[in-house]
Amino acid sequence: MNITTRIPNLNAENQLKAHGIHPLLARLMAARGIAEANELNPELNALLNPNTLKGIDTAAHALSKYVLERKKMVVVGDYDCDGATATAVAVRGLRMLHTALGTSPQQAEQLVQFVVPNRFKYGYGLSPEIVALTVQQHQPDLLVTVDNGIASVDGIEAAKAFGVPVIVTDHHLPGPTLPDALAIVNPNQPGCPFISKSMAGVGVMFYVLLATRAVLRNAGHFTAQTQPRLDGLLDLVALGTVADVVKLCPNNRRLVAQGLMRIRKGLAQPGVIALMLQAGRDPRRANTFDLGFAIGPRLNAAGRLADMSIGIQALITDNAQEANALAQQLADMNEARKRIELDMKNQAMEHLDELLKTQTLRAGLVVYHPDWHQGVIGILASRIKDQFHRPVIALAPADDPSELKGSGRSIAGVHLRDVLDLVAKRLPQSSMPKMGGHAMAAGLTLKASALPAFEEAFAQAVSDLSDPEALTQTLVSDGSLPAQYLNTQTADMLELEVWGQGFAAPMFCDEFEVLEHRLLKDAHSKFKLRREGQILTALRWRSIEPLPPKAQLLYRFERDVFSGGDKVQLIVEGVC
Repeated sequence: MNITTRIPNLNAENQLKAHGIHPLLARLMAARGIAEANELNPELNALLNPNTLKGIDTAAHALSKYVLERKKMVVVGDYDCDGATATAVAVRGLRMLHTALGTSPQQAEQLVQFVVPNRFKYGYGLSPEIVALTVQQHQPDLLVTVDNGIASVDGIEAAKAFGVPVIVTDHHLPGPTLPDALAIVNPNQPGCPFISKSMAGVGVMFYVLLATRAVLRNAGHFTAQTQPRLDGLLDLVALGTVADVVKLCPNNRRLVAQGLMRIRKGLAQPGVIALMLQAGRDPRRANTFDLGFAIGPRLNAAGRLADMSIGIQALITDNAQEANALAQQLADMNEARKRIELDMKNQAMEHLDELLKTQTLRAGLVVYHPDWHQGVIGILASRIKDQFHRPVIALAPADDPSELKGSGRSIAGVHLRDVLDLVAKRLPQSSMPKMGGHAMAAGLTLKASALPAFEEAFAQAVSDLSDPEALTQTLVSDGSLPAQYLNTQTADMLELEVWGQGFAAPMFCDEFEVLEHRLLKDAHSKFKLRREGQILTALRWRSIEPLPPKAQLLYRFERDVFSGGDKVQLIVEGVC
């Protein structure tokens, strides 16, 4: 493990301070590439213009036509948190447009429905099977995909055969052939000038709704004062954006900041509030960690173990009692997911420990067990990736006994979709019938007979496409924290900021005297430290190692809410 220090741009830091930014925040932001104060503007009027998204004008005019004519639309979602929030945003937003035009809420509900594929029966995306099922159940006039569709060439052909047009809203990387859809809105499609390429699927759908509302407003169907308030959906946009671990570029940070502000003000959907409370989190202090590590996993559990329709219903209901009941169901599923995950991780670690007795750690890791659960392999891959700092593919048996289902997670500097593209070219034809994803996560279907060759090809492709330095874990420090900032006021200020993928939360490096060490549950450490006369409590998770009497520690800090909240506690991430 290496530890490096971010170096802020001094001119940018001074400019930010000159605009009234707190000196510590100015230093942290300048070290993360923020050069001007307007990049930190969280207001909605600072969002990128929807009109620069390729295909959005066609999509917006088509949607406005279908809304005005009261045609039946079905949203086709995905079974992860981004897909669930994108589905909820699409359903809520389109129904809002209907009711703003005079449609009754009951009729709006009938006119805008959703389906989400069961991952175990139908797999990912708008497949021909899902098209046939949707047509049979709902008789739609239009299909709208969210967080999927860019690779659904066959599915969209099937929809056309039924006479049902499709609007694709997605953010995944396209393949060599784009589907023949009525409209495609995806910042990553060829020729799209939209500069935020990292927007999540839920953000893309939110932008499509903004453009559709603008078409209806410009046609005189409502005014700026009477138009539906789509900003009421931003809590869902924030949740999906953080949970999908997309890069928090300035535009994504604005979307997340606005959503968090709504949650803190009690203006979120009943389901989001219920999920927060069920997780023991205070909505008034909501932050990105709550979204990514408390709410997101609960929603994902539905898609992993059962049916994501439960999660989506939790996000679209306006009934607080129903929301609370669904939040409890999701919590129960999440506990079951944790138990399954623990068993799978133990099996994976036994396998890897045996391998490491006879060979060095490969550049890319592949793990498989015939008893593993398809719905949990993604999070298993993530856990192993974190432990070994290697790209990981976890595989489980598919419904077809000749195939395996795989899910992968990667590390910074290794583009997983590119790795799998190279693997597919090197393996015998048809070894990998399906594959898709992006830089940090991907999914695939693999012929079971190709597993040994896949393991070798995956490790080699990671090695060929990555800088060797990417395979050495590097923790990044923000340097020393002035002692006067080690307090609850600073902790609260930092907590309110939007941190996450590509915009890491601050970590500092300073020397402390170690006064006391004791174990927590024989798995974690609790320390009493002293710095410049201040006595501090520190926790180090998943470590029971003592520290020397004086230690240079890499740490973050937070308000210690479990001990009254009037002090801070340190979370030790490493030794500098």
